Amino acid sequence: MNDIFTKMLEERGIKPTSVRILILRAMLGFDRAFSMNDLVNDLISVDKSTISRTLHLFHNSKLIHSFADGSGSMKYSVCSNDCDCSLDDLHAHFYCNYCKQAFCIENIPVPKFELLQNAEIESINLVIKGYCGKCNKFAT
Repeated sequence: MNDIFTKMLEERGIKPTSVRILILRAMLGFDRAFSMNDLVNDLISVDKSTISRTLHLFHNSKLIHSFADGSGSMKYSVCSNDCDCSLDDLHAHFYCNYCKQAFCIENIPVPKFELLQNAEIESINLVIKGYCGKCNKFAT
C-alpha cells in the first residue's frame, strides 16, 4: 500500500519518508479540500511545524495546490497525476457557507484573461460560494 504513496512522492521529486507518506495518506483520505488544522487534528502524532514544512514542500513540488476560500484558512487539495499547476490546470472551487467545507470543481476551468501588455498572471482564485446540498444548512 505504501508503494502507491512512495510512487506519488517520487514522481514529484520528493524523498518518501515515513512522515511524508503518513501526511500524504491523510491528505488523500479527505473527500474535500483540507486546511492545515484539518491535518493537525487528523494526525495527532505529528507536530504542527512538521505538517507545515511538509505542506510547503508538497506545494512547491506541485503535489498539492492551494486556494483561499474566504474563510481565513488556506485550503489544499492533492493534484492529479497530470497536473503541473500551470494556468491551464487552474479550476474553480466551491465553498459551502453552511458546513464550511471547500471542494475542487475540476470541470470548471478558470477562464482566459487578456491583460495589459507585459502583465503576467501569477495566481487566480475562483471560489463559488453557496449551499453544497449535502449538509444540514439549518443546523447552524
